[in-house]
Amino acid sequence: MTNILLFPLQISVTDFNLDSNTNPITVIISFGVIAVIIAVLIIINSSKKPGASGGSKGGGGGVNLFSGFALHRIARNIGLSNEQASMLNYVFKLDQVTEPEKSISTPALLDRHFRRAYRILEQGSGSEAENQRKLSVLFSTRNMLENSTFGGMTSTRQIKDDTVLIINTGKEKINIHVISTKGDHINVEAPKNVLGSQLKIQRGTRLTVLFFNKSNKGFSFETRVTGYSSYNGHPTMQLAHSNQLRFLAQRRFRRRQAVIACSLFLVYVEGSGKKQRLVVDKRRLQGSIADISVGGCSIKIMAPVQVGARFKIEFVQTDVNVAALGQVLRSNRTGMNTIIHVKFLKIPQKSMNMINAFVYEYGRE
Repeated sequence: MTNILLFPLQISVTDFNLDSNTNPITVIISFGVIAVIIAVLIIINSSKKPGASGGSKGGGGGVNLFSGFALHRIARNIGLSNEQASMLNYVFKLDQVTEPEKSISTPALLDRHFRRAYRILEQGSGSEAENQRKLSVLFSTRNMLENSTFGGMTSTRQIKDDTVLIINTGKEKINIHVISTKGDHINVEAPKNVLGSQLKIQRGTRLTVLFFNKSNKGFSFETRVTGYSSYNGHPTMQLAHSNQLRFLAQRRFRRRQAVIACSLFLVYVEGSGKKQRLVVDKRRLQGSIADISVGGCSIKIMAPVQVGARFKIEFVQTDVNVAALGQVLRSNRTGMNTIIHVKFLKIPQKSMNMINAFVYEYGRE
């Protein structure tokens, strides 16, 4: 039997301050309003009962009134626009998510929800332009969640055992593993120099520490060496806890390694003033994309390329032609090849959606 959540009104007839002069119609209207409120609450809860089609992939049960409030709060805290908040609500409704905090804090789970929404929107019944616009909002929402600190860490006590910490000691960077964050100290393996000998950092020395959590989000904090000990016969160093973790800026867009054949056409400016126009050279350079995001890519080519040069870049992804206008930011020569790092200056919406689908691995490859 479905459990129906009712909100106790906790009022009595005396709360209406009725007297003998009260109009009977007023009484009827007052109780009618209460009846309508109760009916609406029953409908809301019963229409979102557990076991609805699609099942729950975010914590069990169907979407309820309170998870909707939680989702609105999360969207506001992350800084989503109204359109993005509506898209997130749509994505979670598809999978009957009842624990939005859990889904947003778990990248693999979040991608599962978004992948399903992508494949449904991709086959939308609207016009091509409308479908592409919706996909663009979907990916902009996913990217906002990617770069948010929601569900992030606020204290070193949340660091998991065996996390790698990067400590700066002068000009040297040393990687050390966390043994335990329980108790009054962070216990880490004793640092060693390049020769493998234990490096004794003086007690009281202040250190800047960097680390990445399982979601690949980076954090830093300030600490100091509080002492030395041992764990299972191995020397350890103790660091002071911190409740002031700083979130490290990430790449603006997710990037994915790739091996994609591409063509490059030099783009140059013709004319001057208001009569300037971009002209695409018909000569073709062949290359291979090594990594890509909607912000740019790295391309391996045989010919040397000048920094600042503009190219029209074309390639095929899942049988769809993708094109973008890019500018070379830097170039590195490696043996017979040149690696150019390109920033996209202009990219059609459909091409942007295809790149995002590849980067997030939502498409059918």
